[in-house]
Amino acid sequence: MIEEKVIIAKDLTRTFGKFTAVDHISFDVKRGEIFGFLGANGAGKTTAIKMLTGILSSSSGQATVAGFDINKDRNRLKENIGYMSQKFSLYEDLTLKENIKFYGGIYGLNNAEIAKKTGEIVERLDLQEIENTLIAEIPLGWKQKIAFSVAIVHNPKIVFLDEPTSGVDPITRRQFWNLIYEAAENGITVFVTTHYMDEAEYCDRISMMVEGRIEALGSLQELLTKYEATSMDEVFIKLAR
Repeated sequence: MIEEKVIIAKDLTRTFGKFTAVDHISFDVKRGEIFGFLGANGAGKTTAIKMLTGILSSSSGQATVAGFDINKDRNRLKENIGYMSQKFSLYEDLTLKENIKFYGGIYGLNNAEIAKKTGEIVERLDLQEIENTLIAEIPLGWKQKIAFSVAIVHNPKIVFLDEPTSGVDPITRRQFWNLIYEAAENGITVFVTTHYMDEAEYCDRISMMVEGRIEALGSLQELLTKYEATSMDEVFIKLAR
């Protein structure tokens, strides 16, 4: 059986003047994978994810996401993906329920679907006591979990998560990854960027970016074996050197 590839990138490049933020990266992501896009801050992860989600155009190279060209089919692309940005993406002056209603409408859900999804999210995350609370008054860890749930409210084929666990405590990070596992089990492909090397163990495959280029790609065990390392921290140090 041939595995479906939901992301295919070939020599994808983005320059800003003389600076090359993403330098001829090539990779693919299979349907249902949790694909980790690792690298230090400034490695080019966010620029790459912005190209793959149609926010930025590429300078050269090509890529398709969910079968759509990232430059030519941006509107169709955005209908089939979810996106959680590095900077918090919900409206702080709206309540939890109002945010779900707002984004559900943007993603094309009707009122009945929005009501159903709202009930599911509130129950799954046990948010009954804060469902009418302004997002600005909710702790960061809860905000991140709510933002993720909103990003997949329309059951997209792929969800892009840009450093979703940055700034939260280890327990909340683990809880957030449980939500990722649940989404993957429901058939959503997860593309997640992170600079936490220990989060590699949660991914099916890992790409390691260094200064705009993909320097390593494979499963956790493949990379540990190839670089004779006991952790992804060791792999990163060897590649960064």
